Amino acid sequence: MNAETIVIVGAGQAGGWAAQTLRSEGFKGHIVLIGNEPHRPYERPPLSKAVLSGDAHADTTALHKLDAFDLLNIDWRPNVSATAIDRTAKQLHLSLGSPVRYDKLILCNGGRARLLNIPGADLPGVHTLRSIEDAAALGKTLEAGKRLLVVGGGWIGLEVAATARKKGMAVTVVEAMERLCERTVPPAMSDFLLRLHTSEGVDVVLGAGVKQLARNAQGSLTATLGDGREVVCDSVLVGVGLVANDELAREAGLECDGGVLVDAQCRSSDPDILAAGDVAAWHCEWAGRRMRLESWQNAQEQGIAAARSALGTEVNHQPLPWFWSDQYDVNLQIFGMPALSHQLVVRGDQASKSFVMFFLDDGKVVAALGPNSAKDLRFARRLIERRTAVDPLRLADTSVPLAKI
Repeated sequence: MNAETIVIVGAGQAGGWAAQTLRSEGFKGHIVLIGNEPHRPYERPPLSKAVLSGDAHADTTALHKLDAFDLLNIDWRPNVSATAIDRTAKQLHLSLGSPVRYDKLILCNGGRARLLNIPGADLPGVHTLRSIEDAAALGKTLEAGKRLLVVGGGWIGLEVAATARKKGMAVTVVEAMERLCERTVPPAMSDFLLRLHTSEGVDVVLGAGVKQLARNAQGSLTATLGDGREVVCDSVLVGVGLVANDELAREAGLECDGGVLVDAQCRSSDPDILAAGDVAAWHCEWAGRRMRLESWQNAQEQGIAAARSALGTEVNHQPLPWFWSDQYDVNLQIFGMPALSHQLVVRGDQASKSFVMFFLDDGKVVAALGPNSAKDLRFARRLIERRTAVDPLRLADTSVPLAKI
């Protein structure tokens, strides 16, 4: 494949790792990296934490140092969008410049923040958080004594709430569902997150959506909730999920369903077009269903897998899902995909800030999560990956080292 051209759409984490992997695997051909932002590939998790708070510069999120990126010898096209795929001619049409021919095409164009479909959603002071520019704009509003409304009690919303509270802001979180992070964690962990944020002074409103936003006579923003209550604030962060950027693929006739459908080799319905990261949906064996996995880990690992697959290497992208979040003095990690049908075994005191929840299916650990328990969760990961049968009583007994289970 050394004389061929591989084009990557999306210069984020998945695209950056795909490009780096092509070179590390010995590919000598032409690599074109298309990115609709001006930045070299970068990581997004710090945007809601250190970058947003001003503790870290945006440049620290870059995947590669400048010299290392230059050594990859990539045809990098910043501030350019892919507009159409001509699968017959194997050409990618761009918003700027001539079409680019490809032998293999890797779609890593991620997703975009879901917007509110309500009056006032486009008012100045209403923010989403997806890019470096978003973090810079929102960061300017984080001032001690000011008021922030966070719409959405998921991970992005809670991380921004924690960052804003640490900056001395008054914060209200409004979540339409009945508990925090309801789609990803069990009720006991939702309760922990609620206690954590309320103990830090966040006003959390559950089971209430925002009906409209308006600017009042004093220049502040007023959010009217579905039950008629009003929340007055100086700025708003909307964190209500991600929409996969699969329009390019759908318009080219590729199979899509809330993302580009791919197999474990990261191949779409066109074997010369692959996808990775937030835009890709595949059957995750750990979850037992088709899904998109919006995580730092998957963006990196699936980007690597897609690059290897494009080179003809046999891959099987089925990593154990891993997710982490930093909020205040808590580092929360999740391995696997917890479900309400699983048997819950708790190790440690749930009233503390350090414990582990194990989720068992047929006597085997299939998922685990917990705050400030990195060491125990490393053992939990081994139990999950090895599909080890365990005694629930020993698992819950903190006097029994996990290494002996």
